[in-house]
Amino acid sequence: MAKINRRAEEVRKLSDGDLAKEVEEAHRRLFSLRLQWATRQITNYHEVANTRRRIARLKTIQRQRQLRQAAAKKE
Repeated sequence: MAKINRRAEEVRKLSDGDLAKEVEEAHRRLFSLRLQWATRQITNYHEVANTRRRIARLKTIQRQRQLRQAAAKKE
C-alpha cells in the first residue's frame, strides 16, 4: 500500500501538462498491450491490469485537480 501511495504522490507533483502526457502514454501502452494479447505475444498478462489501474490513478488525480479549481472559483 505504501508503494501505491508513493506512486500517487509522485504523480501529484506533475504539472497539468505532464499529467495529460502521462495519461496519453498510458493509453498508448494499454493499446499496445491489448494488441500483443490479441496476437498472443504478451508474456505477462498482469501488465494489462496494472496499466488500467495506472490510467485510473492518473484520471482520478486529474479530476481532483479539476474539482479543486472549480471550488476555488466559486469562493
